[in-house]
Amino acid sequence: MLLNTFFKSFRILLLPFAWIYWLIVAGRNFLYNKNILKSTKFSFPLINVGNLAVGGTGKSPMVEYIAALLKQQYKVATLSRGYKRRTKGYVLAGENITALEIGDEPMQFYTKFKDVAVAVGEARVEAIPQLLHDRPDTDVIILDDAFQHRAITAGYNILLTDYSNLFTRDFYLPTGDLRDIKSRYKAAQVIVVTKCPADLSELQAQKINKEIRPYSGQSVYFATLGYNICYHIFSKQPLVLNEAQEVIMVTGIANPAPLKKYVAANTKAFHLLQYADHHIFSIDDIKEIVKKYEGIEQVQKLILTTEKDAVRLMKYEKEYSYLPIYVIPVKHVFLYNGQQRFDEQLLNFIIENKKNGA
Repeated sequence: MLLNTFFKSFRILLLPFAWIYWLIVAGRNFLYNKNILKSTKFSFPLINVGNLAVGGTGKSPMVEYIAALLKQQYKVATLSRGYKRRTKGYVLAGENITALEIGDEPMQFYTKFKDVAVAVGEARVEAIPQLLHDRPDTDVIILDDAFQHRAITAGYNILLTDYSNLFTRDFYLPTGDLRDIKSRYKAAQVIVVTKCPADLSELQAQKINKEIRPYSGQSVYFATLGYNICYHIFSKQPLVLNEAQEVIMVTGIANPAPLKKYVAANTKAFHLLQYADHHIFSIDDIKEIVKKYEGIEQVQKLILTTEKDAVRLMKYEKEYSYLPIYVIPVKHVFLYNGQQRFDEQLLNFIIENKKNGA
């Protein structure tokens, strides 16, 4: 608590730098708005999932949700930057690909959706034609975390904002977490307030909706996080959490707070080993995890991690396949029966896009 208070106070001291940051970002957006800097628009369905802030708002589960929905009718591809990968340029995921080559989140998509083309590329304008060349039967591309990437104008933008840190209440880096100007929310067709309490009242939702001030035709949805049954990282054997278990929770994600709350409510106790977002696990990290696990006397004990972290732990299968390392899948659950409306709106965009050829 004391450390958090110090960190917040320190960030306030950086306020002059935040105003400089705002000036730079606002200037960049001005140049794009005046068409001085050019943005490319493709005559092809592009769905952009992004946010205005750094940190976890649930982009990966949203990309997965959309991919799972659309692949029932269309040939789907995802395109990400591939953060913290050791390669450069455009890469299309294929057999024997690793998280080091494409990044943890794209690797997560590739592992879960073998019938979805998964590609990475820092320059999306260049990567999109390459992806369509490699997969010419692609019907729609989901752009992961490209809302601030204004070199491309996507036809459909989904903006995510965390319930506990709404963009309306946030400030600019480094004092706050905003990496883009607040007014950019107007570029989104859909805003999803993520990580809401499951019991969020409709009155509370109405207050947030009023605070966001959506423009005419812009839809606002509310979603909470849900968790599926855990599975063993290597054998895929399922496991249900229960109140007799003691857990070592290993996370390298931006915001583990919702997961911590869920695990605390569904197990006897847990011990958190928290690493930096997108952390690449070393052999020393694994030894630390094992030491912590072996130090627990509880009979029912296990190691729990996220799907994003799991793709960075898979490389240790040969040495540590005996360990009870389980993965907990996360998903978005729409509140107030919003799922059907969200799905219909998304599918209608693709239908209209293909009909108009733009």
